[in-house]
Amino acid sequence: IDLVDQRAPDGFAELDEVASHAELEAIIARLARVDAACPTPWTTRYLQLIADQSGIVSRVLAPQVNADVPPFKRRVRQLKELGLTESLEVGYRLSPRGRTLLRHLR
Repeated sequence: IDLVDQRAPDGFAELDEVASHAELEAIIARLARVDAACPTPWTTRYLQLIADQSGIVSRVLAPQVNADVPPFKRRVRQLKELGLTESLEVGYRLSPRGRTLLRHLR
């Protein structure tokens, strides 16, 4: 599987996994702020969806969270900027950091 460039402008995506408990808490706090800015929290739901259906194209995933494709992709990009997801030739998958975070959130 070929990966698209995964580097994020803030450097988060360059780290494979969460380096410390403090870093994990910082990511969780950032996701909480993202969720708080929306009428319905979405970050954990999207992470779980991508974890459960790696490599599935966005036009299949988006309806599962009642989203149109463009807004769905924007949200996944937000997660990618935190180093939590990776874009594949087709679809997405969680990064090692995303898997670590999701395990912590469960």
